[in-house]
Amino acid sequence: SCMGALRRSGLEGVALDAAFGGRPFLGVCVGMQMLFAGSEESPGVAGLGVVPGTITRLPSSVKLPQIGWNTVDVAPTSAMFAGLGANPWLYFVHTYAPSGCPDDVVAGWCEYGTRFACAIERDRLWATQFHPEKSSRVGLALLDNFVQMCATASASAPA
Repeated sequence: SCMGALRRSGLEGVALDAAFGGRPFLGVCVGMQMLFAGSEESPGVAGLGVVPGTITRLPSSVKLPQIGWNTVDVAPTSAMFAGLGANPWLYFVHTYAPSGCPDDVVAGWCEYGTRFACAIERDRLWATQFHPEKSSRVGLALLDNFVQMCATASASAPA
């Protein structure tokens, strides 16, 4: 539904230009999922294809959807998680998660029935499977990191 709405609105090109053009871009939850090539949730519907891999359903061995707090195993070089510690707690609400995501774009990993990339970071493209806006002080600090990155990007942009 989200990909259909994006396409009907005429904003798919804008999203792709931002994601590939080096502008600051933050995708949250389904916003992260839309960056991938496709999803088991909507077979046959192409995602934006910005990040290789697909979105797959979490295992039935765990309660779905995952609703609640979980720790994130942070990549040591991540600007997204700067100052948040190695295993911050963040809030999740989802049934699907990335599969086949290249390690070089993973900013954070999570375990819930399986290990999956819960945050990606490539230059100014950031996306999270969790909800920073619902993740208390840690989430606000992550959003502040994004704002700081945007300010840096703005300062370095050509006039």
